[in-house]
Formats: sequence, structure tokens, C-alpha cells
Amino acid sequence: MPMPTVVLVHGAFCDTSAWFGVVAELHRHGIPVVAPPNPLRGLACDAAHIASVAAQIDGPVVLVGHAYGGALITVAGTAENVVGLVYVAALIPDEGESLADLQGRFPATELTSNLREWTYPAAGGGRAVEVTIADEAFPAVFAADVSAAVVEVLASCQRPLALAALDERATAAAWRTRPSWALVAGADRVIAPDAVHFGAARAGATVMEVDGASHAVPLSQPTAVALLIRDAVHAVS
Repeated sequence: MPMPTVVLVHGAFCDTSAWFGVVAELHRHGIPVVAPPNPLRGLACDAAHIASVAAQIDGPVVLVGHAYGGALITVAGTAENVVGLVYVAALIPDEGESLADLQGRFPATELTSNLREWTYPAAGGGRAVEVTIADEAFPAVFAADVSAAVVEVLASCQRPLALAALDERATAAAWRTRPSWALVAGADRVIAPDAVHFGAARAGATVMEVDGASHAVPLSQPTAVALLIRDAVHAVS
């Protein structure tokens, strides 16, 4: 099999810049990478967008999802040319399961009490709700191991997630038919490490744990994240 292209899917409250260090590491090892924007508007439509990106790439694809992006690759990973899935501090739902269902299995993290609600125009009129992390809580909750200067910028540049995405049910579970890998951020305050371990075990994923890493592990530990992705790429090549 030819070298797969790695498609990096960011999660909520950040954008493609979260992958900057990971992309650099993968490029250094000759691995092709695409990091598309994630609309963050809903599980079904976001997963369809990522599946479309994957389907337009010539050759095999390894999908990598951070956080909410894990749910998207779980659904989008059924695209014919997807050969592997890598979950980075990510939610790993089953078919028919919502993210609220999955997170509800475990004690609430600090994220829950530090969300700020906004509204945006909904299709057909009316308003829909989206959420970000309160600026004052962002450093400790999202990126405790990232420098203060960088975190201040990240807090101001958050990409909001449509609240309704949490209640949408996954229409597929690609990990049932694709090999998977999972990185657990040991000090994650957004998604409980136990929730990642649970999803990874259910998926039969190969697990790497990074002790002390925050939810922003792609930014704070890009070498470790890239190493797991490289392991996946080599395993399916």
C-alpha cells in the first residue's frame, strides 16, 4: 500500500493551527498531511464534510481526530479509502450514541461549568446556541501546559461549537472495521481520561498515554502525537 495521507481534524474551541507542530513533525518524516477546517456546526454535517475531504484524496487516508474531531472521524471513517483512525484526547462514540450519552457515563469535567453560551442565526430563521470556554477558565481547563502568552491568544481565537452537536447520534462507528489508535492526555480537564480509555478499549485501539498532558496535547506535545500517528501510518502502509 502507498504511503497514506494523514487528515487532521481539529476539535471544538480551536482551529487548524492546533496541529502546527504535528504537521511539521509529520512533514519531517515525509508523511503527506491535510488539515481541513472543521465547521463545528453539527455531528452529521461536520462528519460529511470530513468524509468528503477524505474521498477527494488519491490513495489511502488515515483520519486523526482531536476531541470532538474524534466523533467526526468515527462517522467519516467509513469512507472507502480510510484505512486507519487515530484519536487524540478524543471522544470515541459507538453507532447510535451521542456525545452527551458517552460523556454522561463519567463524572463531569471542569469544562461543563465553564462554558459560555452565544447565539447565531439558524437556518430557516430563529437562533441557535453555540458555546466557547470562558476566557478566565480557558488556560486551566483547555491548555494548562501551554505558555501563558500563547494561551491568552488561544482564548481570544476560540472557534465555538454548536451545542446541538452534543445530542446528535453517531450514524456509524468506523472503528468496528478500521484499525485504531488512541492518545490519552493524562491531565485532560475537558474530556475525562477515563472516557478516552473507555472508548479506546471498546474500539480495540492501541493506546498511548501522555502523563501530565492537557487537552491541548497537539500543541503542547506535538512530537508524542506525531509519533502515534506515524505508528498508525506505518502499520497500515
